Amino acid sequence: MNMRIVVAPNAFKGSLSAMEAAEAMKKGILSAIPQCDVTCVPVADGGDGLTEVMLGGLGGKRIETTVSGPRMEPLSAPFCMVSSRKLAVVEMAKASGLALLSKDLHDPTRTTTYGTGEMIRAAMDSGATRIIVGIGGSATCDGGIGMASALGFRFLDKNGAAVEPVGGSLEAIASIDRENIDPRLDGVSLSVACDVTNPLIGENGAATVYSPQKGATPEQVTRLEAGLANLARVIQKDLGVAIADMPGAGAAGGLGGGLHAFVGAELKPGIDLVVDVVGLKDCIADADLVLTAEGRIDDQTRFNKAPAGVARTAKAAGVPCVAICGGVGEGIESLYDIGIDAVFSICSGPQSLAEAMQDASDLLARCTEQVVRAFLAGRSGQ
Repeated sequence: MNMRIVVAPNAFKGSLSAMEAAEAMKKGILSAIPQCDVTCVPVADGGDGLTEVMLGGLGGKRIETTVSGPRMEPLSAPFCMVSSRKLAVVEMAKASGLALLSKDLHDPTRTTTYGTGEMIRAAMDSGATRIIVGIGGSATCDGGIGMASALGFRFLDKNGAAVEPVGGSLEAIASIDRENIDPRLDGVSLSVACDVTNPLIGENGAATVYSPQKGATPEQVTRLEAGLANLARVIQKDLGVAIADMPGAGAAGGLGGGLHAFVGAELKPGIDLVVDVVGLKDCIADADLVLTAEGRIDDQTRFNKAPAGVARTAKAAGVPCVAICGGVGEGIESLYDIGIDAVFSICSGPQSLAEAMQDASDLLARCTEQVVRAFLAGRSGQ
């Protein structure tokens, strides 16, 4: 049977990378249709795994660079460089991520995005004139002052002394010195892959919503909120940029707002950036079926999660799209309007989360096979 199926999964966090998920799904498809033309286009929404997706999808080169970690410890961090496009993809979690720290070191008043700035600098060293920065999974709440410091900005207190570029210093900032910023920034276009719309400050802001997840005590949350509000005022005064209420400014402890204010980055839904860069629209154009996947699918999926972006692209092309996941949550009915025609769980019977994660590859392949067989049965009945 002449059929073409596009496979565009996100990672199953803690279990399968997007690339591994795509291979498992391809295996399942070929079990049902051995002669099927399967196109694998792994995707990401800006969180963990963006670098790997871009390396595979664009044939980029993996470049390792030594940077400062979230507590300024030296570590090796990779980024993706596509020399033919002068494009680099930087994942802040590789330099400033919470997963890089043991739990006893979780403290967003002491962590910094300095290493993310060093990765941006390394990307420019490699010739990048377009840089995509994924900002999921941060350990920080520094408003991006660490990142900016690595690129030559200086943040000064009321006495003109430079403050340490960590979250706990935000309240002390009185002015911003731009005299020694990297001149190459003028020739670089930066985009931020951002999967949240939280503002910088307020009840839905970076400190209130996210800093407790990074180890902040209630007292530290109050202090960080005040610090981010102060940073927003100083940025408005010295740079003429308003970020306090900007959607997405609160992402990654304010790094979203910092990237916009300090280096002119444009914040975009991560999946939209990925869909555009990997050319998913063209891949889907003449497909018979699109399959997407993620660890969990529920009513929140529609808010620019990876399967939603894949589904919208498929719907625009008039191609049916089925989603496969580990867990099916409430409210999946809301997904039908955006292009997800059906949702299936890989769990074939009662089992623990640990068991499902351990066997995820085989379970995903088997579920994909059954989805494709059902799709074939439906077509034969038309």
